[in-house]
Amino acid sequence: MNALLDDLNPAQREAVTAPPGHYLILAGAGSGKTRVLTHRIAWLCEEQGLWPHNMLAVTFTNKAAGEMRERLGHLLHQPTRGQWVGTFHSIAHRLLRMHHQEAGLQEHFQILDSDDQIRVLKRVIQELELDDKRFPPKQAAWMINGWKDEALRPEQLPAPKQLHDHHWHAVYRAYEAACQRAGVVDFAELLLRAFEMLNQHDALRMHYQQRFQHVLIDEFQDTNTLQYAWVRQLVGSDGLAFVVGDDDQSIYSWRGAQVENMQRFLSDFPGARLIKLEQNYRSTGTILKAANALIERNQGRLGKQLWTAADSGEAIDLFGAHDESEEARHAIGQIMRFVEEGAKLRDCAILYRSNAQSRAFEEALIQKSLPYRVYGGLRFFERAEIKDALAYLRLLANPDDDPALERALNMPPRGIGDKTAEQLRNQARQAGVSQWRFLELQPDAFSNRARSVLSQFVSLIQKLRAETHALNLAGQMEVVLEHSGLRTHYEREQKETRLGADSRIENLDELLSVAARFQADAPERDVGSSELVTFLSYAALEAGEGQSQVWEDAVQLMTLHASKGLEFPLVCLSGLEEGLFPLQRAIDEGGQALEEERRLAYVGITRARRRLLISFAETRRRHGEFHYARPSRFVGEIPKSLLKELRPRGGHAQAPRFGVEHMETPSIRLGARVRHARFGEGIVLAAFGNGEHARVQVNFADVGTKELVLAFANLQLV
Repeated sequence: MNALLDDLNPAQREAVTAPPGHYLILAGAGSGKTRVLTHRIAWLCEEQGLWPHNMLAVTFTNKAAGEMRERLGHLLHQPTRGQWVGTFHSIAHRLLRMHHQEAGLQEHFQILDSDDQIRVLKRVIQELELDDKRFPPKQAAWMINGWKDEALRPEQLPAPKQLHDHHWHAVYRAYEAACQRAGVVDFAELLLRAFEMLNQHDALRMHYQQRFQHVLIDEFQDTNTLQYAWVRQLVGSDGLAFVVGDDDQSIYSWRGAQVENMQRFLSDFPGARLIKLEQNYRSTGTILKAANALIERNQGRLGKQLWTAADSGEAIDLFGAHDESEEARHAIGQIMRFVEEGAKLRDCAILYRSNAQSRAFEEALIQKSLPYRVYGGLRFFERAEIKDALAYLRLLANPDDDPALERALNMPPRGIGDKTAEQLRNQARQAGVSQWRFLELQPDAFSNRARSVLSQFVSLIQKLRAETHALNLAGQMEVVLEHSGLRTHYEREQKETRLGADSRIENLDELLSVAARFQADAPERDVGSSELVTFLSYAALEAGEGQSQVWEDAVQLMTLHASKGLEFPLVCLSGLEEGLFPLQRAIDEGGQALEEERRLAYVGITRARRRLLISFAETRRRHGEFHYARPSRFVGEIPKSLLKELRPRGGHAQAPRFGVEHMETPSIRLGARVRHARFGEGIVLAAFGNGEHARVQVNFADVGTKELVLAFANLQLV
């Protein structure tokens, strides 16, 4: 038997060696989907005699794409250079670089990151004389990206029903015109432009359909309308699709993902077969039973049951805290005990539904002097000083890049005011040229002082272009950092403020190291592109995704969305309360919204390998006030036999789903109407503790909810 199959289980082997056809691989959490995908490619090459360049493999993150390339290189015993393996955006970007003329783009077009996109939209909204409070640039970016994900251009949008819609459509049109003038594209534009290019050029589309005999897609449950259409376009009538996904882990509907694409695939691709990967190699049997019991309540699933050949493991800890501070202290205590048993801090993760929940955990970690990392902080290429330096480099590659010019023009500050900047934008737009071209052609259009400053800027960029023309990437970077004035600016800031400027200088130094490593790795350049253009594309694509950098040994704090794709020996799944998780909005909407919250809980549970702690707080402070919290329905959907309550909660009902609802104190019952000398009349919502430590939570008509020590409150029954 082929050595490729030696380490595969029967279901994995079936998927890898399946005869030609369309396949949907339903891969449960921890079931080895990446192994199946890479082994499938290697099998097709070794056993079917296909050339790697005749296959297209697509995933959603640069990290996953890099892992796929590394595994393929090992399996095929050859470098993966030139193979079509990457993210949707990077593959589309590669196509557009190779066929920029057919796509209607400049040869050296640049990619707008999210910040620059908002800057362009802010300018567009001002030019249209719209109120940016009624038409916020961030909302404009969200709407335009959403329209592009649905493959809709301004002229394809439904007819506006009211004036407000008409203005949004005008913003979209003006934004597209501004991007075209500047020779830039945003992330959503990459895929839409590539899709349109292939639709409009039959010969080009047929070429790639014939080239890519096999199209393999990872994380298929996360595809949106445009990505699904793009897959169908490239597969055509003769290609074969092999897609891997898990409908139970579809948690990105808010950014356009459509779990329905999993079901749609089976009907849209003739003869498509379903193969299930259900053996889990990550979690204990108990954790998997809890995940299965939870997710089976969702309707319309393709359906699977995760199982493991490993031991059942320990019961799942369930902790009902008095408040979020006690919840955090308990979680940190569990982590410290786990570390005492030989684990690392980085083996421990605290997951939460909302970023705001991290505060209590951070405070508890600081009190214990434990290092921690809030996953999802600013990445390297997203930092302001890095974006400043890259703006100069972008101008060297393409002086018509208006967003880059606007960023570089006044950083470091040159005394160019908003009025001059607006004048430059307006006159360049009226002339139908980029701002750089206008500065070159009509420098006399400005006042004497402005003309002097702008002329100095033009001379600086021309000098930088001349001095860097024959240099390698690191050399270009060094010249820009020294002669642009950025390094001097941040050194001065460091001396004057001592507020983080030293780290900015260190980041600029690190940018030089990044450039040197980029050179040394000799990545494959885009066709017809310089080393600088390739690096700028790499930086923009890296800044556009939210994957983690290398971890230090620290406790990991992150949202449940950020945890997808990760795993930890110990997971503390916190805040399992109605209204928080699931969110109140999802409870109100029900249906798909509530099912996605349940899928999110399923994702959280299946991040745990050995131990899982589920916690909730009986009260949680929100907006400065305590609020009564009822344990999440998701807690009640886990079989009690799998749970171990870490401490009895005084007077609570045994079923954790109902928690404090039935709790009472010796003299005050829940729901009782009481009077307080200062706060007036109110209703008892909750009670905690016993004896002198007994406390009650009362919702007063005049002052809202208060928590009182029963022994000193002197409450009177009404």
